[in-house]
Amino acid sequence: MANILVVGSMNMDIVTRVRCLPVPGETIQGLDTGFHAGGKGANQACAASRSGASVTMAGGLGSDAFGRQLYSQLEAEGIDTSAIAIKPETSGIALITTEASGENSIILSPGANFSYSAADLEVLDFSRYDVILLQNEIQGSVNEEVLTRAEEAGVPVCINPAPVHGFDPAQLSRIRLLIVNETEAEALSGLPVESFGEARSAGKQLMKEGIPQLIITLGSKGSLYMDADGTVIETPSYPVNAVDTTAAGDTFIGAFTAAYYGGMDLKASLHYASAAAALAVSAAGAQSSIPVKGQVEAFLGRAQT
Repeated sequence: MANILVVGSMNMDIVTRVRCLPVPGETIQGLDTGFHAGGKGANQACAASRSGASVTMAGGLGSDAFGRQLYSQLEAEGIDTSAIAIKPETSGIALITTEASGENSIILSPGANFSYSAADLEVLDFSRYDVILLQNEIQGSVNEEVLTRAEEAGVPVCINPAPVHGFDPAQLSRIRLLIVNETEAEALSGLPVESFGEARSAGKQLMKEGIPQLIITLGSKGSLYMDADGTVIETPSYPVNAVDTTAAGDTFIGAFTAAYYGGMDLKASLHYASAAAALAVSAAGAQSSIPVKGQVEAFLGRAQT
């Protein structure tokens, strides 16, 4: 079983379904609105936990009703919440609009996520963990301190630099595993990423930063794995009826790290993560759409017959 620390964001996602996304200045009628536990950090923690990992969540929550609900839901998942700091600000909120195709647009209001500081990390013993997951929805100074303390403890770090705006590329040389989608890969490499071939070119460019392992997810096309030893693995996606893509990337990351750092071999871990992401886009919501290990294994069993 992998022992994973996630340092990152926790949000309440307010999701409104629409027939099509509005253009600037347009007012449209929503179909319905739901409230879902989210935040990239919490989503990845939930995905890893549901795939069998032992997970600790660290970050900031407000003392408001949303914060209490998010805290309780993480506890219900069996996630260690002892490193969560309660802040006087409101909890983080994501305003999400999802159209019929499953595509979405998101506005983040960070709230307590940005009040979580490097000093709040003092409660953590980094040496306990097999891997640490980071994103880019908390203060960059906190991620810098996590990288420093992880290096001191000899613990590998996986970064998912999302949202990519404001991410410090200097952090890339300090990580073990980079996981990005097409948009993030394009922003960091300066190259287009729409196909496996273009992803390989972007991956080679990114690995010049000294990254030992890299995964580029390509949505419905699948994922590309590359490493410093020259290994290249193209993993196709599993075709499903997309309902909501909100937590697909987070599900992939949490599922992959739980499987890979839990002892599953590399290729099997990539297929496992792809199957978990496929199941996630088949249902609405963020954490509510993330499958458990048994569902992923059953899905893989059906796909192989």
